[in-house]
Amino acid sequence: MLRLNLSREPEWLELAPGLRLKLAPMSTALMMAARADPAVQALPEDASNDARGMVFARALARRALLDWEGVGDTEGEPLPVTPEGIDALLDIFPIFDAFQTEFVGKGLMLDAEGNASSPSPTGSSAGAIATAPPVTASAPTAPRG
Repeated sequence: MLRLNLSREPEWLELAPGLRLKLAPMSTALMMAARADPAVQALPEDASNDARGMVFARALARRALLDWEGVGDTEGEPLPVTPEGIDALLDIFPIFDAFQTEFVGKGLMLDAEGNASSPSPTGSSAGAIATAPPVTASAPTAPRG
């Protein structure tokens, strides 16, 4: 069953201890806007997947990131959310990786129940029903021929 989150309210996402991002919900409109971003469109055809991922993540974050907590300047003063600040935040690899996993990745995958294979009713999987009794140590062995 596909579970739809009908709430269109922004949600807070903790990416690291003390760092939270308030993000608009992942939607088709958000993804399409990020794909249409001039920086994404300007990528050369031979751009690496890593380069494409970084440019797309920045484009998506600039549209989805509404507020943050735990981001400050060199003196520790809180910084407002700006495109330059978003780019600088995503230049920190563990933050980029968490953003990709926790926001982008989850937005691209369907949360479907029953999507995985169930254990086989017969055979060797965890849910299998034995089709033959187990062999005991005292059982005679068949001659090899």
